[in-house]
Amino acid sequence: MYDRYQGLIFDMDGTILDTEPTHHKAWQQVLGRYGLHYDGAKMAGLNGSPTWYIAQVILDGSGVEMDPHALATEKTALVQEMLLDSVTPLPLIEVVKAYRGRRPMALGTGSEHQMAERLLRHLGLREYFDAVVGADDVQRHKPYPDTFLRCAELIAVAPQHCVVFEDADFGIQAAQRANMAVVDVRTL
Repeated sequence: MYDRYQGLIFDMDGTILDTEPTHHKAWQQVLGRYGLHYDGAKMAGLNGSPTWYIAQVILDGSGVEMDPHALATEKTALVQEMLLDSVTPLPLIEVVKAYRGRRPMALGTGSEHQMAERLLRHLGLREYFDAVVGADDVQRHKPYPDTFLRCAELIAVAPQHCVVFEDADFGIQAAQRANMAVVDVRTL
């Protein structure tokens, strides 16, 4: 189905791995420590963003003075404790498996590089990807195209010959800005 593309690029959270429930639970627990609340529906629009940015949005709406990077660090530490026990692949992983060895593939995620590597290795999926680009590997994050452009560079495929699989509006915008085809996995 995707044979016309020379390179395949996948988002991670909510696209190939079911990490969203754990992220929501971690946000609720961390924010609860400070009397803050997490509106999952409202925050879904920020999917694909780095954790510090989501923390900044939450804090901006709360009136609480706190370093968003410190809040993000707390949330990330909690996710790392919980995620390996709860993460499972989503059905789109079958596309990854089908194209293994047939097309170069990369993972471009708003999660930190180390966490993406850890999850992929834990699930025995790391060898399916020729490159992994995390939030800490680029200066500008989704909706900017930098994550996906770096993926294309690492797999040595011109952006216009890549297709991106995404589950978030910011990621879709980033793929479009990178001049790549995009599949909104929410519609599959």
